[in-house]
Amino acid sequence: MSGHRVAAVTGGSAGIGRAVCEALLAEGCEVVSLDREPGTLRHPKLHERRVDLSDRAATARAAQSLAQDFNVTTLVHNAGLIRPALLSEVKLDDLDTLVELHLGAAIQLVQAVLPGMRAARFGRIVLMSSRAALGTPTRTSYAATKAGLLGLARTWALELAADGITVNAVAPGPVRTGMFHDVIPAGSERESRLAAAIPVGRLGEPADVARAVSFFTHPDAGFVTGQALYVCGGASIGSLSL
Repeated sequence: MSGHRVAAVTGGSAGIGRAVCEALLAEGCEVVSLDREPGTLRHPKLHERRVDLSDRAATARAAQSLAQDFNVTTLVHNAGLIRPALLSEVKLDDLDTLVELHLGAAIQLVQAVLPGMRAARFGRIVLMSSRAALGTPTRTSYAATKAGLLGLARTWALELAADGITVNAVAPGPVRTGMFHDVIPAGSERESRLAAAIPVGRLGEPADVARAVSFFTHPDAGFVTGQALYVCGGASIGSLSL
């Protein structure tokens, strides 16, 4: 595709989402960040929209506004929450929140921008899954909904391929973000043990994930769809203990 690229990135204010915004801006994209918190990144081509994507009605309004104001060619659904708990302590309200945020918001946003992508016969959709989709203790709600994103990517890839729209998933392993450190304190012995358990011997950085997203969103990546790329330092093929 030649011409103007507009990318919408959920959870773009911090962590992986911010790194994705930075990468897309560096490529010349206009970027719309959808996040419940304000970000500190400033760029003439960056627009911020404040929205809680776990609120279905608020997401519907934001999706409609996004489609009206921008010709979105790329959607990266990165926003996420963990809500860790052992099975005996899992709260269904937490599950509902993660279903809305990880799955419901993905559906609402894609539905909103899909007519424009179809009209352009071009689109790039990237869904942020997780290595935890393969199974991790205390991640019942998180793993279930992140695994659901893998199913969405494969299904939508089949439905949208004829329209020139690709749909792929990126599945990060442990990455140094605020959300990660809310569960595992920075500099703790637990963090050190986790890093040592990863085959490459370190935790991931947001930029590691952003590079994978950039690959999938590139206009020349039109022959890759329905795939899941684990950016996890090898953790998806070995044991990992939190």
